[in-house]
Amino acid sequence: MSRSGLASRLYRGEAGLEIVPKRRLWFAISGGLVLLAVLSVVLQGFSLGIEFKGGNEFQVPTSVGTMQRAEDALQAALADESTPDGPAEVVSSQRVGDATYLFRTTPLDQEQADKVRGEIAQELGIQVDEVSDNRVSAAWGSQVTERALIGLLIFVALVTAYLVIRFELRMAIAAIMGLALNLVLTAGVYSATGFEVTPSTIVGFLTILGFALYDTVVVFDKIQENTRGITAGTTQTYAEAANLALNQTLMRSINTSVVALLPVGGLLFIGAGLLGAGTLKDLGLVLFVGMAAAFFSSIFLATPLLVTLKEQEPRIKSHTQRVIARRATGGRDGAAQRRPGQPRPGASADSSTEQAEEATASADAERAALAGAAPKVGARPAGGKRSGSRGGRSGGNRPGGKRR
Repeated sequence: MSRSGLASRLYRGEAGLEIVPKRRLWFAISGGLVLLAVLSVVLQGFSLGIEFKGGNEFQVPTSVGTMQRAEDALQAALADESTPDGPAEVVSSQRVGDATYLFRTTPLDQEQADKVRGEIAQELGIQVDEVSDNRVSAAWGSQVTERALIGLLIFVALVTAYLVIRFELRMAIAAIMGLALNLVLTAGVYSATGFEVTPSTIVGFLTILGFALYDTVVVFDKIQENTRGITAGTTQTYAEAANLALNQTLMRSINTSVVALLPVGGLLFIGAGLLGAGTLKDLGLVLFVGMAAAFFSSIFLATPLLVTLKEQEPRIKSHTQRVIARRATGGRDGAAQRRPGQPRPGASADSSTEQAEEATASADAERAALAGAAPKVGARPAGGKRSGSRGGRSGGNRPGGKRR
């Protein structure tokens, strides 16, 4: 793999992706997704399961043939029945294990349920006692929803307290906003696809919150490491340090999300889609969508939002202004204050190499000049005298001397 490739640079944290500088784009995308999710919930609503709106369950043995044959028999039995909310109909059908088909219908009274059982048995050619029915009250679903909301509030409170103690208040706010986006997007997908909301869906909602929080804490921990004592220097702004932290942890977030999504995708697409394990599709969809949304929210919403909140602090704001002012003045005065051979601020690697070569050539020329000026070994000093005894020969003309 080339060291200059994107994957290689991602692994080294050197990709240099501009995520924080383009935060307005990510905020706009997040706002658009939230708007679509809210519109889907308002206009289409949720397909509530039998546990939340009440209804009847009919169990038919698989020995009667295909599930479609059993469902057609049930539909025919319900054709003459009506409920206060309209005609009776099949809400959902699935295979449970190897021996049972499970069908859920709109609410029926006991007389209607007994009549439907008899007609199903007659149509499929089995005994009446081989078809069982069970009535589910909507009160049970209401209790599940109420307890889930209480659990969600407790979870958010504990998470907020932990983030404030571990990091700071602004990080806690950004993380909670990321969790809120996660929930809204997952709810919007559930509404748009028409998947049935069951107790498994509620459990899945609570599960994805923990996953989203984990990814956000990993990123925030790196941001805290990069920005510790940042106001003491003037080389990097808070936004730049946060963007660097995102690049350094991006590959970890990708790996974590992919590893988590693969088994959940198998649960959803293979277990529920190919094998027909309908009891898994509600949990599988909420986990799959929630984990994908958690990756998006932790990278493209929580961190840019944190930077936006931090830049409102006077300390961070003044530090950013100092860094910008230093760069502006350094760009004008750097050439006058630069020593020979020192690269200009913001110079490219090629120009720095050329300047270094020029400095080396200049130094070589200076040494050559000095070497040429120095006397050669054994040469007589120009215009000098040779020391020796009083009666010795002179290497030059002495005043008043005679030449032999």
